[in-house]
Amino acid sequence: MGREYRIISSDSHLDLPPDRWTGRVAPEWRERAPRRVKLAGGADAFVFENRPTQRVGLSRSGWSRGMGTPEQRLQEQDQDGVDAEVLFTHATYLNYWRGIREDEGYCALIHAYNEFLAEEYCAYAPDRLIGIGVIPPTSLEDALTELEYCARAGLRGVALYRFPSGKSYPTPEDDRFWAAAIDHRMPITSHTSGGTTRFTNEGPAFAYPRTPGDGLAGQDPINTYFFRFCGDAAFAPIQLAFAGVFDRFPELQIYWAETQAGWLPFALWQIDDHWERYRSLATEQWGLSPLQRRPSEYLREQNLWGFLYDPVAVRLRHDAGVEALLWGSDFAHIATNWPHSAQIIDEMFAGVPENERHLILAGNAIRFFHLEDEVGASEPVAAGSQAASA
Repeated sequence: MGREYRIISSDSHLDLPPDRWTGRVAPEWRERAPRRVKLAGGADAFVFENRPTQRVGLSRSGWSRGMGTPEQRLQEQDQDGVDAEVLFTHATYLNYWRGIREDEGYCALIHAYNEFLAEEYCAYAPDRLIGIGVIPPTSLEDALTELEYCARAGLRGVALYRFPSGKSYPTPEDDRFWAAAIDHRMPITSHTSGGTTRFTNEGPAFAYPRTPGDGLAGQDPINTYFFRFCGDAAFAPIQLAFAGVFDRFPELQIYWAETQAGWLPFALWQIDDHWERYRSLATEQWGLSPLQRRPSEYLREQNLWGFLYDPVAVRLRHDAGVEALLWGSDFAHIATNWPHSAQIIDEMFAGVPENERHLILAGNAIRFFHLEDEVGASEPVAAGSQAASA
């Protein structure tokens, strides 16, 4: 009998000291990898090329939590009443590593981290330490190379921090990445920064076939018209919808961690309403192809949303889509309720039927991250759940 998952944190973090994995960096780049030094007062710190020195030892939730060995991490899960964690690397670390200006060196750091994650850290307990590999935002070829490694190495998913080509908007060449992810059954995720799914404010949000007019004075029309009253937490999925990605790959799903979800029901209605009002602008003035479905259908059916403490999301779960929601603890960052997650969950889910509770706390993660082989025969299966997604 396999593992019985009751609670999976689908949004947790590894804030590991980089010298845990820099020994794996390719020899020609190892001298330029982050290194540990002693500060004048005796404290440990890490030096990153072209980046500020970072002190060692303090995670966001307290000294050394979330920064230890795999054995320590399992003990921390047990303290919190969590059966497994999906482990993200925060975009801040990619910014530190990007101090190496050469793309080859930057990719060498990312590959070394992914290798450490797959072959050492998560290998200690792969049913509980669900590592998410990092996709380099340098080029499509680099993204494909690392995707294929992560799939071969057995990582449970990969995270995007830009679109696969490295652009701020989807491009036709990205289709090779989406197709490869589906072929490898590799779940695609992204961890948001500040709640928005928008990867960057640098560069355009879309490659418009025609230059938008309408007196926008340089403003992006998708942002101006579709997110006016509901924020931009759904920005990247709408970019993908307008680019036709979800139509070309109907089996593709993407999980956006730490968006919260109480906003989602209103946004689903609001974006649909704006599409009906402004579709003529989108098609006639901007040159976009008409959507085959309502925007809300793409957002609900081909995207999943991660929330932390969000009683509103739980209360409005049917409007958001029960099969589109995943809970996460955010350990070891400051927003976590560790070691009291089980108590907070019971408060949020008071009165929620057991099958719906199971979907949000474990079932959706089991399906999306292909954890079926780890599940015990006694685990409840939700009727009508969607097929495992890429």
